[in-house]
Amino acid sequence: MSEDETILFANEAFYSAFAGRDMDAMEQIWSRDNPPTCVHPGWQPLIGRRQVIDSWRDILQGGDAPGISCSGARVFRLGDAAYVTCNEHLARSTLIATNIFMREGGNWKIVHHQAGAVLAPSSHAPASNTLQ
Repeated sequence: MSEDETILFANEAFYSAFAGRDMDAMEQIWSRDNPPTCVHPGWQPLIGRRQVIDSWRDILQGGDAPGISCSGARVFRLGDAAYVTCNEHLARSTLIATNIFMREGGNWKIVHHQAGAVLAPSSHAPASNTLQ
């Protein structure tokens, strides 16, 4: 598996944990070595593992946790860091998200997630993954 595929696999694990309301899996995907941050749509930034994990516990264990899927994931690597941009599909909306990963002990762990409103999903052809 290529490095990009490994990062996309970690990104998919995040969305699988979210969709499956699997708190154990959600805790595993988040960084323990680096202080994570998270900005849920409409929320103030959450800083530190405890705040981030507690927020996911509230969301996943709440009765109104949204169903979610991800599409259009694109990887951008920066050494031992990488970020993924993607679309999040909820029942009535599409959000744009950025997930930042750091390599920890050979695995890619999320250190930041941010999702927010997008006017409409892009109809443009995806750009190259190469930054110029």
